[in-house]
Amino acid sequence: MPSGVIPGGAFHGKKMEKLKNFLKEETVLCVAALLAISSMLVVYPSKNYIEYIDLRVLTLLYSLMLVVAGLKKEGVFENLMRLLAGFVHNSRQLYLVLVLANFIFSMLITNDVSLLTLVPFAIMVLHRTDQKKLLSFTIVMQTIAANLGSMCTPIGNPQNLYLYTVSAMEIGEFMGILMPYTVTALVLLLGSALLVPSEEIKLTDMAVTSGKKSQISRRTVCYIMLFGICLLTILRILPYGIMLLVVVVAIAVIQPVLFKRADYMLLMTFVAFFIFVGNVKNMEAAGELLNQYVTGYELPVSVVLSQVISNVPAAVLLSGFTDNYRELLIGTNLGGLGTLIASMASLISYKLYVKTQECDVKKYMLLFTFMNVVFLAVLAGVALFTGIG
Repeated sequence: MPSGVIPGGAFHGKKMEKLKNFLKEETVLCVAALLAISSMLVVYPSKNYIEYIDLRVLTLLYSLMLVVAGLKKEGVFENLMRLLAGFVHNSRQLYLVLVLANFIFSMLITNDVSLLTLVPFAIMVLHRTDQKKLLSFTIVMQTIAANLGSMCTPIGNPQNLYLYTVSAMEIGEFMGILMPYTVTALVLLLGSALLVPSEEIKLTDMAVTSGKKSQISRRTVCYIMLFGICLLTILRILPYGIMLLVVVVAIAVIQPVLFKRADYMLLMTFVAFFIFVGNVKNMEAAGELLNQYVTGYELPVSVVLSQVISNVPAAVLLSGFTDNYRELLIGTNLGGLGTLIASMASLISYKLYVKTQECDVKKYMLLFTFMNVVFLAVLAGVALFTGIG
């Protein structure tokens, strides 16, 4: 597929897309920066600020960004999807492959990278198989699948990595907390396939790998090994300083262009929120007030707050005023469902959809909102039933 082009729609080009993403991320960063600067007027800068910054979270995020960018550049995920597509014979099977691939991939490469990789692939395949009528529903469900699949692992999304780090949970405990919601989400996604007609299709040309080598390249092997090193740090086996050094040196030697692909806006947003939360905790009156309203209500508060500022900032902000990480973890992950900005990853698939000629924004938003509310209601019911909420 040509760069910057989706079949059936006209793109504004790579530069325009980068500008849009920049503006989106810049808005969140500006809010975080304003909060941090405002708090500095009350709690003046000092050496204590250094203690606010969680270097382990930042180095892990940065390293994973670089490694996943390398795997994506090598076409690993697209080739895996092409391989899966070879087993598809009807529209319902195609829908399941496109949706469940996001569910699974997001556990390892984050929800935003999964959507950036697989939504364009889905649009291309649906056009080739004359299934354009499934476009809006498939992309909506891909988005939900990515947001819910990513909650299963510490590296699935930024708020999980952050909460996993600050809570010092064991990997088994972390995944155990979210497993009921992951299994429920999978059942709902499988059930959603019943809404898709089963029409015979042919994907005979999907085995072609767009000119990329079919064999695993040396760079791909290196990136897989670097990913393993990141996992060792996540499991607290390898110190984060050593991991960062190995990853940075390796990327500098293998493919230094990847340094441009890291999400520095997200990293700076984390720093700004670290400073803000650290300062507010040192404001006795403000800290007590927030503790009063957050403690005991972590799950509903985090779900509601995520609808307004998205779940990543909500996790960082609320974690400063409660140590009930279990409910905070559930709340910020469920909070990724709902509004379009509840999870910033949802904006990625939306922008990719509106670039197609078949786009119907009103239909998409109604469908997106309805399906998100349904999934959120069911998963919130699971929380109530298990006695967590």
